[in-house]
Amino acid sequence: MRDHSHRTRARTRTRTAAVGACAALALSLTACGQNSDGGGNGGSGGDAEGGTIGIAMPTKSSERWIADGENMVKRFEAAGYETDLQYGDDRVENQVAQIENMISKGHEALVIAAIDGSSLTNVLGRAEDAGIPVIAYDRLIRGTGSVDYYATFDNFKVGELQARYIVDALKLEEDGGGSDEKFNLELFAGSPDDNNTGFFFRGAMSVLKPHIDDKRLVVRSGQTEMNQVTTLRWDGGTAQKRMDDLLSRYYGSERVDAVLSPYDGISIGIISALKSAGYGTKAKPYPVVTGQDAELASIKSIIAGQQTQTVFKDTRKLAEQAVRMTDAVLKGDEPEVNDTESYDNGVKTVPAYLLEPVSIDESNTELLVDEGYYTADQLR
Repeated sequence: MRDHSHRTRARTRTRTAAVGACAALALSLTACGQNSDGGGNGGSGGDAEGGTIGIAMPTKSSERWIADGENMVKRFEAAGYETDLQYGDDRVENQVAQIENMISKGHEALVIAAIDGSSLTNVLGRAEDAGIPVIAYDRLIRGTGSVDYYATFDNFKVGELQARYIVDALKLEEDGGGSDEKFNLELFAGSPDDNNTGFFFRGAMSVLKPHIDDKRLVVRSGQTEMNQVTTLRWDGGTAQKRMDDLLSRYYGSERVDAVLSPYDGISIGIISALKSAGYGTKAKPYPVVTGQDAELASIKSIIAGQQTQTVFKDTRKLAEQAVRMTDAVLKGDEPEVNDTESYDNGVKTVPAYLLEPVSIDESNTELLVDEGYYTADQLR
């Protein structure tokens, strides 16, 4: 782990001296370099006592990333920092350029949800040279020692929750699993350039593989390896095309009983393909379809009896944890972590804080209202 104490102490001394000079000058002047509105307008930088935090998010195409960015801006500004929030539009070159710009502006720290977790080695080397700490947000940044901490959810457990839901819904383990009834299953995974994809998939397969091996779950396509089932950029349209192809090539008069989907946007694409193939009727009901992120469209789909399950990851809590980590680093303290072994990025094992995910289906969507994540009106 890099030692930030010398840089933090130097910045603290500089900031303390500036504050002291301002206080002295205030005896004779009405203000000392402060805007009348007190700053805090998310990107102007420089006025907040804590300096500016660069927040690099991957895309606005998913509502969860918009919420993540907004939550961090709110919490950083409440803690006395300015913020510079940028979205990369799922283009690696955009995100690299945005981070380069944040470094050139001398931001105090960077919080990054990487578009491609292996594409930031060079630019983060420049951040390290500039003494700027880096917090990886939700997605592990790979191939560099220039990342200090990682805030995320227990991503292996996310996959376990999705797979466990399938196993329970199909009653594969009831009565000791003695039945010989077989069910058709197809597998989807996330983007191959996202480190989380492997955790989700391995977590799911730790539950599903024994049932695939004993032939209770049949993958008619034969596509059971992660590199056969990934979905670039987590794109719903890409997932829909693949599901269309699976149904037309492998199913015919057969029906698919369950689909492992790692993310709600992918689930929506899968359901569109199923609907086009005649699913969603009393004679041909939808299969079990999992998901992740509890996006509003998918919660409504669950309530409507289409998507079956999702995994709720309260990104408000994740944003809060990222702010706590960043604030601790900048104050020369050790951030709280609860995993120092799992997240080897190829150069170092990044200390992480993992939050707990929660499985959601039609029986407990009200939890999202109780937690204040959505209002009851939004779910109607």
